[in-house]
Amino acid sequence: MELEMDVEDLLNKRKLESDRIEFKAGWNPDDIYHSVCAFANDYNNDGGGYIVVGVEEENGVAKRPVKGLPEYMLDSIQKDMLGYNNLISPPYFPQGIPAEVDEKWIFVIVVRTGQQRPYKSPEHVTSKKEKKYNYYIRYQTSSVKANSEQERELINMSDQTPFDCRANHKATFEDISPVLLEDHLRKTGSKLAKQVRERGVEEILNDMQLLIGPPELRYIQNVAIMMFCEHPEKFFGYTYVQMTSFPKGSIENPSISEDFPNITGSVPQMIQATMERFRNLIIREKVIKVPNQMEALRIFNYPYQAIEEAVVNAFYHRDYMSFEPVTIEIEPDCINIMNFPGIDRSISEKTIAEGKRFVSRYYRNRRLGEFLKELDLSEGHSSGIPTIQEELEKNGSPRAEFFTDEDRRAMRIRIPIHPAFLEADDEVLLPDSYEKATKKSSKKKIEQYEKILKLLNDGEWHKTAEIADNLGLKDTRTKELLKELIALDKLIDNGKTKGKLYRLK
Repeated sequence: MELEMDVEDLLNKRKLESDRIEFKAGWNPDDIYHSVCAFANDYNNDGGGYIVVGVEEENGVAKRPVKGLPEYMLDSIQKDMLGYNNLISPPYFPQGIPAEVDEKWIFVIVVRTGQQRPYKSPEHVTSKKEKKYNYYIRYQTSSVKANSEQERELINMSDQTPFDCRANHKATFEDISPVLLEDHLRKTGSKLAKQVRERGVEEILNDMQLLIGPPELRYIQNVAIMMFCEHPEKFFGYTYVQMTSFPKGSIENPSISEDFPNITGSVPQMIQATMERFRNLIIREKVIKVPNQMEALRIFNYPYQAIEEAVVNAFYHRDYMSFEPVTIEIEPDCINIMNFPGIDRSISEKTIAEGKRFVSRYYRNRRLGEFLKELDLSEGHSSGIPTIQEELEKNGSPRAEFFTDEDRRAMRIRIPIHPAFLEADDEVLLPDSYEKATKKSSKKKIEQYEKILKLLNDGEWHKTAEIADNLGLKDTRTKELLKELIALDKLIDNGKTKGKLYRLK
């Protein structure tokens, strides 16, 4: 293993602040592990530090030539560290890297900000007696015991880093797709979109505050991998969508089933592909003629917006360290969408049973939610569950139900089918029924259809307001016509709940 920077820069304190480097003339574990603990706690959020063993200090800089260490000690130091690392609470494992300087050996301990901070270290790691533990922090160029106020602040810092904002120590900038990054920035209207190719991925991620660590070694935040990596499953196991259909019921006849191909890709790609599959294969519309009323009642087996919100929630609240995919099961009378883990314990069983609004005290992937909201895929302020229920109510469907086990290991959303789709499907509008539908429609509606199709014949995306203005109709009526043409396989939309656009299919 090699240092990520030139050893001369380290010894001369170039490119690094002096309080992030500590020189030790010899191997003194009791003293050194105070500094390991302090750098790991990173009280000042500097990015950790370096402990250079085998180098004496003179007037704040390394004394040259270096004192050095006997070569035989390099292996023994590394073996000693394995035991001492486990004595830190919780265990912490810094990197130990031998380096040759001035024809002598030194040993560099690289200590990054710990992901499980705060850490406590024994006052004497070498003591055989019962050990007294202390929190240590960096104060200027020294490692000191934290006082009671500093301890409280350290503890408060511990749980304030959601998983998606933590550093990923395996990912490199080559794992980030410039195309996905640019596409996201373009969709959100950011001026950075035009700079991706010119400035490169690293600089853009830095501007987006998606990097962690000191300038000489930057780590990519987990959320950047979720959003802009084409294969996030390389870093988060089983990150895909598994969808299965049970036409006769998973309990009644589980042997009859259809497994769809797994959906992979970045989180936005998986959400989009999942919703496209729902739109093309699962969601259906039905026309019900109402006596003494000109307009027929148009309903869906599952309203698109309710399904989309449930799918987005599954990715938003998923534990990306859990080796379980987002699982979707299509039953004859409902859709079950499952993700791991379950609902936060701060939400009572009564609230879960009511299925109204879940207000969590902890968000595992807060930044991911912000990105999805920018794409109009996620609702803010804990409004996802109300959105699902409202869309079902508007469609005339029963309310969704929410389930979790006693240990809160998994969450399941059950979205029931509209009761009308449990009856005969003689009025369902299938994609190939445009000609049949127009024969039954009034002359006025056919003219409206034709005006829309003519306007959208340029192959471009068009807003609802623009189409409504062209037709001389209100937005609500225009939206109804557009939905009908989508059901008749004449149009497609951009899949957004807000800022929806339409074009010819």
